[in-house]
Amino acid sequence: MKILNELTAAFCPDADSRQISALIYDSRKVCSSCLYIAIKGAKFDGHSAIAAAAEAGAAAVIAQYADDEQKAVCEKCGCALILTEDTRLALALCSAAYFDNPAEELITIGITGTKGKSTSAFMIRAVLEEVGYKCGLIGTVEVDTGLRRIPAVNTTPESYELQSYLREMADNGCRAVVMEVSSQGLMMHRTGGIEFNVGVFTNISPDHIGPNEHKDFDDYLYCKSLLFKSCKIAAVNADDEHTEDILDGNMCDDIIRFGFSAHSDMKALSYKPIQTKGQPGTELAFSYKGDSYQMTLPFPGKFSVYNILSAISAVCGALEDEGEISLEAVMESSETALKHALIKGRMELLPVSDDYSLMIDYAHNAMALESLLSTLRDYCHGRLITLFGCGGNRAKSRRYEMGEVSGRLSDLTVITSDNPRDEEPLDIIADIEEGIGRTDGKHVTVADRREAIAYAMHEAKPGDMVILAGKGHEDYQEIKGTKHHMDERELVYGILKEDGNEEAILRMCKRYPYLAD
Repeated sequence: MKILNELTAAFCPDADSRQISALIYDSRKVCSSCLYIAIKGAKFDGHSAIAAAAEAGAAAVIAQYADDEQKAVCEKCGCALILTEDTRLALALCSAAYFDNPAEELITIGITGTKGKSTSAFMIRAVLEEVGYKCGLIGTVEVDTGLRRIPAVNTTPESYELQSYLREMADNGCRAVVMEVSSQGLMMHRTGGIEFNVGVFTNISPDHIGPNEHKDFDDYLYCKSLLFKSCKIAAVNADDEHTEDILDGNMCDDIIRFGFSAHSDMKALSYKPIQTKGQPGTELAFSYKGDSYQMTLPFPGKFSVYNILSAISAVCGALEDEGEISLEAVMESSETALKHALIKGRMELLPVSDDYSLMIDYAHNAMALESLLSTLRDYCHGRLITLFGCGGNRAKSRRYEMGEVSGRLSDLTVITSDNPRDEEPLDIIADIEEGIGRTDGKHVTVADRREAIAYAMHEAKPGDMVILAGKGHEDYQEIKGTKHHMDERELVYGILKEDGNEEAILRMCKRYPYLAD
């Protein structure tokens, strides 16, 4: 296997003929005859371990730079030193080759955008599996290889892990994979070497901008746009003001635009809110290629319409390109699949009461929270009670903005802790309170999240909707560098047990069997 074929590099003459036992980018895992790739991270520069890797028996080292002493050690140890411009890209290309290019054996669908990536990914997988394509998934919630599910660490895993998962999927009989492709993942070349069959753009708004992420919005937008320089077909939100910027310089053979705009290919004609047994939903009518379709689905609001259309557009693009299934079959399968596509932490309704609604959602920025609360107002017959906090070590502006949004749109806000990380929870809460103070909204502060949830549940009256925002699928709380287990479903279950609510306890156990263990 020629791992180095695609690298443009200056290296010793016999480097590409050496036998490689392993591909390593963590200096602590260097072993004899491995290929070590030096990565410069936020806290540790792998280039500082070049000499140690050579002395440990590495067959070759790929690096962006090396000093004379490191070069001398490599020469002395017979370790090939390969210099290249970007070792993250080198890691991606080498990883793809190391696992024998598994993406080429799969239909690959990548999704980028500020909101809607996870929901769209689960929807796409549901539709693909309904039409008979076993489909893997990689994203914010989890990695599903077709045989096992792994909790996600990053939205888009490091390239080595990503290629490992793709190989596992291909070997497990998956015919397709849908993955969330983050701006950070694109910036760091984690999907390098993959030509996606379909790239999906949901929307974009200022987010992930700060010293540890993107320097400004232009950089954030540019990194998102990179997906469309490595995909055959684009499925994009026709109504987002930045769509043409995202498509600038794209390398796509075809573009499917979805939305409400007149120039949409997958065009929403109308949508109407409905509610069935407490579950908010939508009646949707849309058109594609001259035909009209109607669906009734358990996803509320206009933003859900965009997620639904993005998923159907992606599947149509992928399968029409394959030429293996009719458009009519895709549409029929879409409604069936989407009726059962439950997405953890995305407007997840917990069966706790017939009197009020309790929902978990991942909304963790102002845009997502405003969209969520504005949508749910159409379904709420009582008060909207919103519980949320904000993460530490992130842009402080998010706290003021989310506070202001909740103050405007909620009847009551319960401010609590999220992932404080290295900051003091009360300092974060004070910033949120400052944002709420710009409105006339009522609020209370309960710093402990479990106590805050109990307060909101006990405060709820018939017709109210209680929203637990910000954590979504997460089952931990990060404090001072340590992740402590915390699943909001378990917290709610524990509160119900303390209250002696046997009927709600049984319903929760039926929905979430692991709670009974």
